[in-house]
Amino acid sequence: MPSSTRLNLPNARAGEFLDYLRRLVIDEALTAKQNLLELWSQPLATRVRQGRAIEGLRVVKVGQDGRIELACDRNQSRFREGDFLSLNRSSPFFQPHFQVTLEVDDGHQLTVCSRELAFNWGEVFGEVTGWILDEDNLDLSQYLLDALNHVGDTTVGRERILPLLMGRLRPMMDVASYDRAITLAEDFGLNYDQTEAFAQAYATDIAYLIQGPPGTGKTRVLAHLAQTLVEDGERVLITAFTHRAINNALNKLAEVAPDVPAIKIGEPSRADGLRVENYESFQDSPLADMSEGYVIGATPFATRSQHLGGVEFETVIFDEASQITLPLAVMGMLSAKRFIFIGDQKQLPPVLATRKGDEALRASVFGTLVDRHFDTMLTESYRLSTELAEWSSEQFYQGKLKSTAEAAHRRVVYAAQPERWASVLDPDRPKVFVDLLHRNTTTRSHSEADAVVGLITALADIGFPLNEIGVVTPYRAQAREIRNLLRPLIVDAEQRRQIVIDTVERMQGQERDLIIFSLATSNPAFASQLAEFFFQPERLNVAITRPRKKLIIVGSSHVLNATEYDPDEQLPADMLRNLLSTCYTYIPEYVT
Repeated sequence: MPSSTRLNLPNARAGEFLDYLRRLVIDEALTAKQNLLELWSQPLATRVRQGRAIEGLRVVKVGQDGRIELACDRNQSRFREGDFLSLNRSSPFFQPHFQVTLEVDDGHQLTVCSRELAFNWGEVFGEVTGWILDEDNLDLSQYLLDALNHVGDTTVGRERILPLLMGRLRPMMDVASYDRAITLAEDFGLNYDQTEAFAQAYATDIAYLIQGPPGTGKTRVLAHLAQTLVEDGERVLITAFTHRAINNALNKLAEVAPDVPAIKIGEPSRADGLRVENYESFQDSPLADMSEGYVIGATPFATRSQHLGGVEFETVIFDEASQITLPLAVMGMLSAKRFIFIGDQKQLPPVLATRKGDEALRASVFGTLVDRHFDTMLTESYRLSTELAEWSSEQFYQGKLKSTAEAAHRRVVYAAQPERWASVLDPDRPKVFVDLLHRNTTTRSHSEADAVVGLITALADIGFPLNEIGVVTPYRAQAREIRNLLRPLIVDAEQRRQIVIDTVERMQGQERDLIIFSLATSNPAFASQLAEFFFQPERLNVAITRPRKKLIIVGSSHVLNATEYDPDEQLPADMLRNLLSTCYTYIPEYVT
């Protein structure tokens, strides 16, 4: 079936539905591979200029554990920790080259790791200088295709997964379990919506959705749900699209129920800050010999690998389910009989290389299943103050999102009065737009980066906790620019790493007292070309709902002229314009 053909899910046959999902997986893999090959075919200077490669790398140290310490004189790349890269000497097309994972990026010092190398380290790294890091990716499409081929051959696939996803099966609730869960939720101190979501998810026979707008405590509900299921003797899988989301969920579980047996299955490099034990394989863990209930955190791919494959669960909980595609959901669902999806379709959707196709099948599993009358939306934000919650509530949540009494009147507090940027940092101005009025920038703005760094150092000078500062931006290039400017001003690497400076995708699920949002783009024509990305409402919603107390947007009002180039982008551009109109606007004297 051609990928351009639309499929009426309720009336389609299961075979047609699976064929469509297979085409989605194949199209995505082929597009990603084609994009990568086109990138590699460009001259090295072009790849470096675009931030898609680093040249002139020197090997500092090679460890027996597969870690390689590298140094360079210039790093303007888009790369960030966790990326898959190609380490080579001239081109990823030629030997020597091998895939590595970027573990540490401190500008001029980097650490990469490749534990799968099968050749002699001494011979490979006989040449110390002249190495290159190129963008790469990890093709996991075969795992997804294997899962789709398997789902039609299993009872859980035929009777639960496919009918549920196709809208032919509606979950039922066990009343006795619901009543018990209501009592438990009260003991846990959950609010009204959290209690309803917890009880419905606990009592469902097949599936339930919990929509968690920013700061509404969805991870706490997840943790108590997992806790209760384990106490009933169930084996529970917590999974997500990112390791960060899995780690956050497991850490919350360790906080609210430290006695619940819980581990994570995955690479040790992805377990940073994890408060439960991490194992590379289930068979290596103490849970392998347990007959009682437990929790395992792992990606859906782990369930199809030797690390976790064959382990069965009663319930699988998907966190950040708005970022999980239908094929990836099928993979995770095959390991259990009951499915709980926790997410928010008003936040970031799945990240795909393909830009065309049937939107119904490109949507997340959460977006596909929501509004089928087995979902609950949480409405009380424990994060956002009233001023910070209002705009998002009206634009995305029908005015239902409200701050709790504790959060409503929060203000940022300083140990001393700021001497620089005092008007912008004023605690009584919870939302500020710093309009630099610059022109023609695309994915990087030096003037914005300079202003952001100025704000950070002004905060550092008065003792504001660095770990309560977050910087979010649409582009990796802008995040790199900010980090590079900050490095000589805060020389201690550990101190710098307390400040999260990253893209919107990496900031979803995180929060800080003070968030600086750098727009970077001021060129209206460029913004119009990337309107689907730059003006994406869900991206804007995530960016501005990270702060607990103060939001500072740094940008240029000239970007709002993008509708002159594409009138179809009027509504998304108006959304940004409306947001900025709710902020106190500050124009520095040096730009007027």
